[in-house]
Amino acid sequence: MTICARCARCSWWRGRFSARSIGLGRCQFDLWQPAREIPVGHGQTRRGYVVVACLGYSRFGAGALVFSKEAEDLLWGIARCLWSFGGLPSTLVWDREGALHGGGGRPSDAYASFCGRLRSDWYFCEARDPQAKGAVEKLQQYFETNFEPGRSFANPLDFQLQLDAWFAKANSRQHRGLRCRPVDRLAEELKVMQGLPDRELDLDRRWVTRVPPDPYLRFDTNDYSLDPRFVSRRVDVRVSQQHVTATVLDTGEQAASHERCFAKHRTITALEHARALKVLRGERLGVEIQVEQRSLAVYDALMA
Repeated sequence: MTICARCARCSWWRGRFSARSIGLGRCQFDLWQPAREIPVGHGQTRRGYVVVACLGYSRFGAGALVFSKEAEDLLWGIARCLWSFGGLPSTLVWDREGALHGGGGRPSDAYASFCGRLRSDWYFCEARDPQAKGAVEKLQQYFETNFEPGRSFANPLDFQLQLDAWFAKANSRQHRGLRCRPVDRLAEELKVMQGLPDRELDLDRRWVTRVPPDPYLRFDTNDYSLDPRFVSRRVDVRVSQQHVTATVLDTGEQAASHERCFAKHRTITALEHARALKVLRGERLGVEIQVEQRSLAVYDALMA
């Protein structure tokens, strides 16, 4: 194919046909915000974002729901999409998303570390050049008009399950431009893609803190209870997309294990932590706490 010098310099041409931004083994990403907030329990809703991924050759797509634009959440969304492909693209294409772009076309430290562990290259599109991600932009336009209208969601898990089902259906449909199904073309693209690592990447938020006298840990406006027996001890805190855990550093004992709550301003207290705190407070006050031990026969009689 021969093109004129003017077209070769055109940003539209570069965006549409650049080997860096589209082609075999490349993957384009974008961030889409649903029009409605996602129910997160306790009568609350919260603004969500979907990391949308589209392979440049097969147009096979995937999406992952997150609740912030912080690097940890975006990287988790990218990883979830890549694992759904079954292989690793050679280049990850993004626009200049703040948490991933470190300035001057260079990645942030977190994103560079992520790509290094995957042995994948990165590519940032020029500012104000949406055509450079034409494949994912078209998928996102179809996604906006076909997925969300007419749907309702019970919680984040329900949203993600419906999202996965929608992509499975879309990837199995005849693609107008390709004149074939993306799922059929994926097999060809996987041949030039790297294999997935043996283990998924550790993308949890982690930090070390001491258990305070009021044994609670605050994260994302929520307070999670810690075992009061470990007050003043240092614990390693891990926050994933599903769980909030804390482990005592010197002994490895578990100080907390909670399901992560995406609602705001909640206090999450484990029953065993509440009981231990009541006993410890009673001991400090010199009051003996008697805990009744009922016979199982009492419950049998109630259920008879």
